[in-house]
Amino acid sequence: MIRRPPRSTPKPSSAASDVYKRQVLSKAMSGLNNGNRMFGVGALCVLLMSAAGCTELFDEATDALNDMDFDLYLGATSEVTLEIYHGESLLEATANYTIVIELDHVNAPFHADNFRTHTLEGNYNNVTFHRIIDDFMIQGGDFQNNDGTGGYAAKWYGICDGDVMNQSDCPSQGYYNVPDEADNGLLHYSCMISMAKTSMPNTGGSQFFLMPDDITQHTWLDGAHTVFGTVTSGCEHITTISEVTTGQGDRPVVPVVIHTATLSE
Repeated sequence: MIRRPPRSTPKPSSAASDVYKRQVLSKAMSGLNNGNRMFGVGALCVLLMSAAGCTELFDEATDALNDMDFDLYLGATSEVTLEIYHGESLLEATANYTIVIELDHVNAPFHADNFRTHTLEGNYNNVTFHRIIDDFMIQGGDFQNNDGTGGYAAKWYGICDGDVMNQSDCPSQGYYNVPDEADNGLLHYSCMISMAKTSMPNTGGSQFFLMPDDITQHTWLDGAHTVFGTVTSGCEHITTISEVTTGQGDRPVVPVVIHTATLSE
């Protein structure tokens, strides 16, 4: 769940030890694409020297690393175009919008690859923006249920239901998640795309949210949700969409639908 703006700046909560360990592991994992595995192992060792139960976590990490031969996109950026309509159907649409997103495969390799793969597989076609809040964001990507309760990672990224494990131990793709990359230096400014997830680490799947051009920065989301790209065209349309009439659960009264999502390199 993406939190609304807080009334005051929240103080960091003290995480339980298992959550903290998972965050440490995720931070090391975020750099483990392609030839960076040995560097990641070394970084993980250093990080774990001050963590309680480091031996057990290191064993877990080692097992996970042995299975981390991911087929990630190797380019620096790729581009996704969303064709969106506002209406009960495409034929009855009262407005049509085109939004272009540049995915950042350097600073958010897992999230960018995940979004790119979902697009290639057609998972975002005919999916709604199920949650819209003015002066905040528009959220979509639940290709399972179109209500914010579904979605999962496009392929295996080493995380199952929020936990690091071997792929063979994960029950099904419906449990696949993307490892957090929220400390990548990308922040929640206007016209950015970020990953929706639960309050627990490493629980991103397919849902995402776009920030309109009339906000400055959602600072309370920085370091919690992963920003993985920039809206390079049509950000004004996000602002327009963010102002549609909504009902219970911030759901638009008249549907806002991604008709097609297409990829270009």
